[in-house]
Amino acid sequence: MKKLNLGCGKFKKKGYVNVDIDKRTGADIIHNLDEIPYPFEDNEFDLIEADHVLEHLKDPFKIIKELYRITKKKGKIVIRVPHFSRGFTHPDHKRGFDVSFPYYFNPLFKGGYTGTELKLERIKFTWNAQPYLKKTLFPFYIYYPTRAIGIVIDFFANLSPMICSRIWCFWVGGFEEIEFIFEK
Repeated sequence: MKKLNLGCGKFKKKGYVNVDIDKRTGADIIHNLDEIPYPFEDNEFDLIEADHVLEHLKDPFKIIKELYRITKKKGKIVIRVPHFSRGFTHPDHKRGFDVSFPYYFNPLFKGGYTGTELKLERIKFTWNAQPYLKKTLFPFYIYYPTRAIGIVIDFFANLSPMICSRIWCFWVGGFEEIEFIFEK
């Protein structure tokens, strides 16, 4: 199984081809993800993960089209991005995302199908995202209790992501992450 980790930063994943724009990350491939085409063959990867990178790029639909090109048939594309309720907490974020994002990859969506057809397998909310980063920032007495609280909030949020996204996400201070798992 060939796997790709886009925008790895300092968090490279073992067993993946790690890509980042910054040479200091030690990524396997240095590439500006806003520049299409990516240096990969058509249908090359079984799994592509883009962890908190799409919100930094200029044209997410153009990027998804490129990911489609380099993903094998029946391959998975996993995208983790900020939910709009918390999406603009980083100064470089250009957008936040919502449960409506997958609509644009469904040919039946008359409101703006992009021409790239992907099958949505799952949407998942995470209240306290990026534990690998948080563990480096917070002392254990903050990190572990907030992880535990997040697990409970995530459980209820993911019973109905649509309701959560539109209504109660604001009751818990917003969600740091929304994950989309697509199949080509």
